[in-house]
Amino acid sequence: MPPAVLSRRALNRATLDRQLLLRRASMPPLDLVDHLVGFQSQTPQTWYVGFWTRLVDCDPDANGALLTSRQLVRIALMSSTIHLVTAADALALRPLLQVVGERSLGSNFGKNLLGLDRESLTSAGRAVLDAKPMTFSQLGRELAKQWPGRDEASLAQAIRAWVPLVQVPPRGVWGASGMALHAPLESWVGEPVRDYPVDQMVLRYLAAFGPASVKDVQVWSGLTKLREVLDRLRDRLVVFQNEAGVELFDLPEAPRPDPDIEAPVRYLYDFDNLLLSHSDQSRVLTDTYTEQNWDFDGPMPRLFLVDGFTAGTWLTDVTRGATTLTIRPFRKLAGADAKALAAEGEGLLSFVAPKASTRAVRFEAPAG
Repeated sequence: MPPAVLSRRALNRATLDRQLLLRRASMPPLDLVDHLVGFQSQTPQTWYVGFWTRLVDCDPDANGALLTSRQLVRIALMSSTIHLVTAADALALRPLLQVVGERSLGSNFGKNLLGLDRESLTSAGRAVLDAKPMTFSQLGRELAKQWPGRDEASLAQAIRAWVPLVQVPPRGVWGASGMALHAPLESWVGEPVRDYPVDQMVLRYLAAFGPASVKDVQVWSGLTKLREVLDRLRDRLVVFQNEAGVELFDLPEAPRPDPDIEAPVRYLYDFDNLLLSHSDQSRVLTDTYTEQNWDFDGPMPRLFLVDGFTAGTWLTDVTRGATTLTIRPFRKLAGADAKALAAEGEGLLSFVAPKASTRAVRFEAPAG
């Protein structure tokens, strides 16, 4: 008997539920980060909106303090991009994902590292950063003193790939600013990295992002050859297929809500997990999104959801203490949806600009 088919809408509702976007959750921020296996954190602070849109109570100052207390760290992990994760997950996942960073290093800087002794360079990089957190530019210049004539950027990127590094506060702390200074993970949290089974990582991905295909897991993690992992786990999973006939894996006990359940409007930050963690993004992205012809060399759009799917973009602007949220829908909105977006937008403005003298929500006409 062929696997049951999950419609696009069924996949949408299941994923929104796992991502805590059908209803806000009452949980500590550490538990939120643990459940989602980290937050995309490629910008220092926009991820705070991801907390706000998922949690009943969201205190950005308290969340930022988790970075300074070293319970959360920002580190290159899945797909070799910066993620906000618990210290425990950083220690567990970084060795599993080492190969992803090394692959990127080889394709971009490998030719400049030929003939270098990896162990010597790694030891030197650790020592330099243990003494003082540095930017990659500073690190490259320091290492070039020991390897004169070598490309400084390549030396620094080799350390990024070969040594687990965190971006240290105040960068990433709510309301603060700071350069992207790096320190060795193990020194920063005071514990060594540890072995962690890839099977467990895949199961946690399914809990947070499933149902999902092999390609979905690979896009999220940056790892390859995960078919054998999912085949090994098959007896512990349930198997579906999407409307295109692609095999999807899931945890038996994971929530798969009725496709007709209501999905509230939600504001997503620019690198939200929901948008970057699947090969097939049609469970969330719409044709109207694709029609915008985004320049992906430019800033990532900040999107909002209506009925669970991408329906437009949003921006905030602060001028002389006044804060404005501008909402640009892809298509004309129903009155009830516009009202819901305005109400949710008021909450968003109160969160991002609590001291603003005035706050306003405005709608732009859809393009075209």
